[in-house]
Amino acid sequence: MNIGEFKHRITLQILTTSINDNGFEVKTWEPFKTVWAKVENLHGREYFTAAQVKAEKTVKFTIRYLEGLDETMRISFKGKFYNITAIDNIKYQNRFIEIKALEIEGDTDS
Repeated sequence: MNIGEFKHRITLQILTTSINDNGFEVKTWEPFKTVWAKVENLHGREYFTAAQVKAEKTVKFTIRYLEGLDETMRISFKGKFYNITAIDNIKYQNRFIEIKALEIEGDTDS
């Protein structure tokens, strides 16, 4: 894999719960880690497979291996947010991770 392709900055976010001044739980997305990524749209067979389940707004992010990453997180990229749907530790080598994520429609940082 050509490391020069990792030219986009993405922020992985984690959902946290805190108690506000009134004693109510408040859920907020907090930054987990900002990393360099290779970003690709799905194409060919992958795109048509995603379109069958109404997931054609899926984007593929490839990053260097990162411990602690899971599907409960989301990605912030160029002002848009993406729910992580699949994480693949490529060939179980702990070198690169491929993340498939679905764009969240109409989300404004909630």
